[in-house]
This record gives sequence, structure tokens and C-alpha cells, in this order.
Amino acid sequence: MSAQAVLFDAPGPRARRRNLILTIVGVVLTVVVAYLVGARMAATGQLEPSLWTPFLEPGAWTSYLIPGLIGTLKATFFSVILAGIFGLLFGMGRLSPVRAVRWVCGIVVEFFRAVPVLLMMVFAYFGVFARADWIPNDQAPLAAVVTGLTLYNGAVIAELVRSGVDALPRGQSEAGLSIGLTPQQTLNLIQLPQALTAMLPALVAQLVVVLKDSALGIAVTYPDLLNWAKTLGSAYANTVPAYLVAGALFIILDYALMLLARWLERRLKRRGAAGVLGADPLIVQGLAEPGVPAADGLHRAEDGVEHAVQRAQDHRAARRQDM
Repeated sequence: MSAQAVLFDAPGPRARRRNLILTIVGVVLTVVVAYLVGARMAATGQLEPSLWTPFLEPGAWTSYLIPGLIGTLKATFFSVILAGIFGLLFGMGRLSPVRAVRWVCGIVVEFFRAVPVLLMMVFAYFGVFARADWIPNDQAPLAAVVTGLTLYNGAVIAELVRSGVDALPRGQSEAGLSIGLTPQQTLNLIQLPQALTAMLPALVAQLVVVLKDSALGIAVTYPDLLNWAKTLGSAYANTVPAYLVAGALFIILDYALMLLARWLERRLKRRGAAGVLGADPLIVQGLAEPGVPAADGLHRAEDGVEHAVQRAQDHRAARRQDM
């Protein structure tokens, strides 16, 4: 049975008709709003060719928009890497069998989830990096933006990791424990890879949030795309067109992230399918042989898993000897 059939039923004739009507209404409303906005911009002179021709000149891109794009991508890149590390560590900490570790990690995660990103950026800039002698003044805004984005989004990712692992069937952990793995090994080798694959759409949505929230760096004078668009609007006296172009670039970046996520999801699904197709025959035989009692089948499956683990260890040892 497919995941789609499990999650929801296929829409019937009435539901399809209702969805079609809602789609038509949504398209009509979008066209009406776009017309009203365009008419308002035309009435205020924002559609004059003189305001848009600067974007056809190389200077507007090389001096303003491209440096802004680089600044936005730089902050997003560092924030995504650090937030992923933060989220993975604290997410696993919240799943630790040690109560003190779970308690401390839970407090940290909930605290940074509750504090607004902008407040963390402002505090990190004016309270830490702007006063520090160990960081150059021109890098202080970047450090503040990355700090705010890392702490907030890392806390969100940590909660995603915890909820993703908790949502797995209990049999996943029991299977690992039954073949002699420790709880930590079961988490690292069995539960966590499955949880990361299952929550990939939510993780990608959080990456889009990181990209968009990087625009908050304008509050700490970080030269990102939004800040450079503001400077471009002041230089060419076309503030509204400059912000519209910056918004379009943000949409393009978000769409590129979505395409990357789809490619990654397809790749992970193919790897998962290959893993199932390449499963050890003893495991499949133990689980699916007709006429075998359930308890015997489980014992055979455990033997098959142990056999597969031993084969993998022997293969790695042989590769190390060849090297």
C-alpha cells in the first residue's frame, strides 16, 4: 500500500468538483489582486520605464544586486550548516536515556524556539560581536545574523529530529536491541536515518525559512540582498522597483531550494529501495517463509540480521587490508 493511500483517501467526484471550484476562485482572486496592485502602481508612476531601465544596466547588478545575493547566500550557507549540527546534537540529546541530558537539551531547545530571531540578532550584534576585539568590525554583522539564524533554526531542527524519531514504530528500536545494539547505536544506525528521510520535507521548509529570515540582517547593517536593494533604490530613486526585484530574486532562490529538495528526496527514496532489494536473503526468508510460526520467523530474522552485520564487518575489514 502506498504512503498516499495510507495518509488520505482519494477524492471522490464531489471533492474533485469542489477542488476545481476552489482552484478557479483562487486564480480569479489572484488575477484581481494583481490587477489592482498594477493599477495602483501605474497611478503612482511606479511603472515608468525610467524606474526599471537601471535593472538592464550591468552596474545595477555588479554593484548592488550580485553583492547582495552573495551576502544572502553566505549567511544562509553558514546558518544551515551550523543549525544542522546544532539541531542534530540537541535533537539526539533530547532522546538520550540520561534524564539530565534530556532536561538540559529540552530547556535549551525550548528557549531558543521561543525567542524571536530578530531579537537574537540584535543582542548578538550589539551585546557581543560589536564590542568584541577578536572579530573584525566588518564581520560582526555576519556573525550576528548567523548566530541568530543558527540558534533559532537549530532549535526547530532539534525538535524535528526528536518528533521524527518518536514517530517511528516501536519495532524499529526493538529490532536493534534484539541483535545486541545499544540504545545509542540503535538510535544512530536505525532510527535516525529513517527519521531524517521521513522529515526531509519539513527540513527543506526550514531551509527556506533560513533563507528568508536572513533578510532580518538589515537591522544589524548586514549587507544582504535586501540591504543592497535599499541602497540601489536610494541611488536610482526607484525604491519600489528595487524591492520588487529583490523579492523576485528571493522567490527564485526559494524555488531552487525546492528543486534541490525534490532531487534529494528522489535520491534518498532510490537508495532506500535499493537497500530493500538488496536485503539479506536470510532476513527475507525468516520473515516471509510460509508455514513458519511467527516466533520462529522472528528468530530467523534476527539470525539473518546478525549474518548481514557480520558480512558488512568482514567486508569493511577486507577493504582496510586491501588499502
